[in-house]
Amino acid sequence: MSNSAAPQSPQNRVYIKNGQVVNHDRSFKADVYIEDEIIKFVGPAADITIPDGVRTIDASGKLIIPGGIDPHTHLQTPFDNAVTVDDFYHGTKAAVAGGTTMIIDFVLPNKNESMIEAYNKWRSWADPKVCCDYGLHIGLSWWSDTVSEEIGILCKDLGINSFKTYMAYKGTYQLNDSELLDVFERIRSLNAVAMVHAENGDIIAKNEKRLLAQGVTGPEGHELSRQEEVEAEAVHRACILAHQVDCPLYVVHVMSKSAGIEIARARQRYSEKYIFGETLASGLGTDGTNYRCQHFDHAAGHVMSPPLRPDKTTPEFLMKLLASDALQTTGSDNCTFTKKQKQLGLGDFTKIPNGINGLEDRMSVVWEKGVHSGLLDPCRFVAVTSTNAAKIFNIYPKKGIIAVGSDADIVIWNPQATRTISKDTHHHAGDFNIFEGMTVHGVPEYVLVRGRICAENGSVHVSRGYGRFVATPLRPPFVYDSIEGKQEPEVEEQNTNVAKKKAELYSYLAAQEPPSTKFALNSTPMSPEAADEAKNPPGGKPSGFW
Repeated sequence: MSNSAAPQSPQNRVYIKNGQVVNHDRSFKADVYIEDEIIKFVGPAADITIPDGVRTIDASGKLIIPGGIDPHTHLQTPFDNAVTVDDFYHGTKAAVAGGTTMIIDFVLPNKNESMIEAYNKWRSWADPKVCCDYGLHIGLSWWSDTVSEEIGILCKDLGINSFKTYMAYKGTYQLNDSELLDVFERIRSLNAVAMVHAENGDIIAKNEKRLLAQGVTGPEGHELSRQEEVEAEAVHRACILAHQVDCPLYVVHVMSKSAGIEIARARQRYSEKYIFGETLASGLGTDGTNYRCQHFDHAAGHVMSPPLRPDKTTPEFLMKLLASDALQTTGSDNCTFTKKQKQLGLGDFTKIPNGINGLEDRMSVVWEKGVHSGLLDPCRFVAVTSTNAAKIFNIYPKKGIIAVGSDADIVIWNPQATRTISKDTHHHAGDFNIFEGMTVHGVPEYVLVRGRICAENGSVHVSRGYGRFVATPLRPPFVYDSIEGKQEPEVEEQNTNVAKKKAELYSYLAAQEPPSTKFALNSTPMSPEAADEAKNPPGGKPSGFW
């Protein structure tokens, strides 16, 4: 790299004035100056002299927030007989349009495929297309000495610090408890982060067969086969397994009240060490009553795992868990399929490709359902949409904060503006949107990706390949310092709202009956009446399956 000064242009020098900076820990009036992709100044206008030829943005009445970090996407990903329709270009373009400036996608090797070969394949797909920065998690679909060795190479040489395990998808991805213990032990030895998809795959497999035999073939069968306690049992078990080998665990896509309570109890039990929880924009913005719709395309369009829950109080409950720090992050699990692809499951719900959108709408949905509704304050919004993910995966303070020296991933956010979500106007490649028709407060007016203005007042102008791969280093201090006794768990105690809501949550948990650890499968077949009810919605959630 040359040491000579490169000529500057308004494209790489931006001055944002008169805005309110909102970080995870505090909010304050400040101007922000950006040069060469980096934040160079945050402070009062009187303390800086701006050179000529700089692009100036007046952020009066607006918030200046860190760009969103979506820690859970599946772009351009093969699943059985389908490939997700959002590739790395369309997916990251949609991300930028909605105020997300970095994603972390999942590499999913086939069973017995080298993880390093799969990693190289994902990099070859992503690098030429990404419009914003990205990182990678690695999924573990099998376990062996070779896998253990490759985990070390991925950690030490290839910029990976997080590995996802599966307790579901029997026969493909599912690992048994003994394998999970070995995986968690190996991850802990490297100071990496374990992740888990927590659903009991053995129960699901049995339930799917039973439902199909009883004639339940539509999308409603998906949720019936994997109800709340199937998720909650697996969350409970995963937390105990990880704790036994001293391994930090990030539980992806917590989708039910009972699973969220298991996370909260585990964090309380382990003094807020070890366990971290993520929920999704879909779980906060809609619910599982959509599986009861008579129109297959609509019902199938909401099929995902774990499923949305029919209990309409679930979204607000999950948001309260975010507010109280029982859950730390929000992802999208963006895994989009077309209506035609979803129709692969006509006549057999187990064949419906699992996945929904959310990458573009995540930020606005969380603002609408969290901040606008009064459950989150703006600082907590920044924490759960950006900063906490940056800390857990060890890219903070490079990402996730408005501070001198950080990457200039910045969103100028209009908290009062509204927009109506629609498949006709979104930037995804798909033809369905689970938030169709929802009007949300909170709109990104400007989105800067490493200092480049990539979205401006609804106009998105991104470049293929502008994004870069961001390595996630080992031993995130946010995760490991408290485990190793080097400091107390980092909690936003300066945010009195979080501290107050955490106290309320712990009082709530203390008043509840302790969770049972006996999750026995009911061997009684579904009655003909219940099966008929399941096949003939609407009319509420069928009873009698458990």
